[in-house]
Amino acid sequence: MAAGRNFDFKVVLLGEGCVGKTSLVLRYVENKFNDKHLTTLQASYLTKKLNIAGKRVNLSIWDTAGQERFHALGPIYYRDSNGAILVYDITDEDSFQKVKNWVKELRKMLGNEICLCIAGNKIDLEKDRHVTVAEAEAYAASVGARHFHTSAKMNKGIEEMFLDVAKNMIEKAGSDTVTRPGKNNRRSVVVVDDSHTSQQSGGGGCCSSSS
Repeated sequence: MAAGRNFDFKVVLLGEGCVGKTSLVLRYVENKFNDKHLTTLQASYLTKKLNIAGKRVNLSIWDTAGQERFHALGPIYYRDSNGAILVYDITDEDSFQKVKNWVKELRKMLGNEICLCIAGNKIDLEKDRHVTVAEAEAYAASVGARHFHTSAKMNKGIEEMFLDVAKNMIEKAGSDTVTRPGKNNRRSVVVVDDSHTSQQSGGGGCCSSSS
C-alpha cells in the first residue's frame, strides 16, 4: 500500500555566503524569519516530514557555509545527497556565476543521480535585481534543473520549491526503491544569533542573509 512507503532523502543547499540559504531553511522547516544576518559554521541540518500522494517523505536538509574557506568541505556534505538546491541572490551577479561552478562540481561528482534545483532568492529586492529572469531560467533549463523565485522574508516560492525537489527525488528513487539517509548525517544546530548553542566546529563566517 502506497501509504506505507517511506523515503529518506538528503537535500543540501549550496551557494555563496549572504545569499539567504539559512533563512530559506528556517522559513521552510520552522516558518521563522529573522531580519538579522544568520551565520552558518561549516554545515548544519534540520528535518522535515512530508506526505506526498500517500508516500511518507523524511527530508534531512543540510545548510552549508558559503564562505570560500569552507568550499573544500563541500564534498563531505553533498556526496550522499539525493537533491541539491543551488541558491543565489538576484541582486548579486557574482553569486549567480558561482552557482554554475557548483553545478559543474555536482555533475562531475554525482552525475545525473542528484536532483538539482536553482533558487533565485530575495525577490523582495526585485528593484535591485542584477540577474535577469530570462538568463537564470535559461541556464537552469540547460543543466536540467528547475528554477524557482524565492524570498524567505515574503515566504514566497519556498514550499513549492521543496515539494518539487521531493517529488523529483521520489521519481528518481523508483517505485520499488526505499532510499536510506546519507551515512554522514549528524545532528547539528543552525546558528541564528548569540543566544543559540552551536554544535558546529570551525570559525565564524559571513552571514547567510536575511532574505
